[in-house]
Amino acid sequence: MSSAIYGRNKSDDNCTNVDSLMKRYYLPVMYSVIFVVGLLGNITSIAIYLAKLRPWKSSSIIMVNLALTDLLYVLSLPFMVYYYTNGESWTLGDFMCRFLRFGFHFNLYGSILFLTCLAVFRYVVAAHPLRVAQVQRKRWGVLACAVVWAIAAAEIVPMLTMITMETKNNKTHCLDFASSNPAVVWWYGWLLTMLGYLLPLMVVVVCYAGIVHKLAKGPHSPSRVRARRLTVLILVVFVVCFLPYHVLRILRVDTRRKPESSCMLEHWVHAAYILSRPVAGLNTFFNLALYTLAGDKFKQAFLSVFSWGPWWTKVRTHLKLSLAVVSKPSNTASAERPAATIWHEIRT
Repeated sequence: MSSAIYGRNKSDDNCTNVDSLMKRYYLPVMYSVIFVVGLLGNITSIAIYLAKLRPWKSSSIIMVNLALTDLLYVLSLPFMVYYYTNGESWTLGDFMCRFLRFGFHFNLYGSILFLTCLAVFRYVVAAHPLRVAQVQRKRWGVLACAVVWAIAAAEIVPMLTMITMETKNNKTHCLDFASSNPAVVWWYGWLLTMLGYLLPLMVVVVCYAGIVHKLAKGPHSPSRVRARRLTVLILVVFVVCFLPYHVLRILRVDTRRKPESSCMLEHWVHAAYILSRPVAGLNTFFNLALYTLAGDKFKQAFLSVFSWGPWWTKVRTHLKLSLAVVSKPSNTASAERPAATIWHEIRT
């Protein structure tokens, strides 16, 4: 589709090309890092849940589905790396263009919903300890995941009709959502921001406030402290990863739909929007940290898989023994004491 449909007759004189440079150098590097870390991390996490943490609880089911969502996203990144390193020349056809752009947003809003579910479940655990056994039943996890997949699909499926391809300077470009027709994506972008981001954010904030309130009134049990840490981390992901992307996406579409927007302004807003896209994808890194906070003894299972636990225990034991021997006064009496006595003192 011709760029004349979307563009305006703006002069490119004295206009920066910082956005083009970022797409050529910044996006491939960031997407490559996210791909490597996300692929290894999520495959390892799924394998640990499958092999070491059975039977599953509701939180385990949610975490596995979150890892699957992230895995589907990172598997699409090599195509995007190739696209941007190839000078934004798209050769994979219309279907793959729509599918890959769809995949990014499906991961984005699927992750938001799964993280919201975790915050709600942890609030119930902290606020109603007597209902912990009921909340941990597998059927609640299956039901929550089914609802999340259905809502995420309903939110993102309309985007398949909005993602477009553009032919310019003998190149076919696969346009991202905010670079498509601004008259079409404007209202839909606001709808996604309100229902897909701001509403879940409000739920997470309410859960966090409720957890803090409950912890202030009761004893600091390990489960409650873990619930607070988990919800704080989820809140950080919402603010650090998701907020910049949604704000800059709105600005990107807004500058393109206003004829009075200067070329310089449009390019700098576009550059900031490009900056926010991999940052939104960094939620996969934070999700890897969530697994150790969501219970289920994930950390212990991870260490047991790679046999780091026994190795680290032996190292700590030898260090303690060495420090104890060095710290003893070097007199004859202490030198003649049997090693069994020293070992007993270390352990006690």
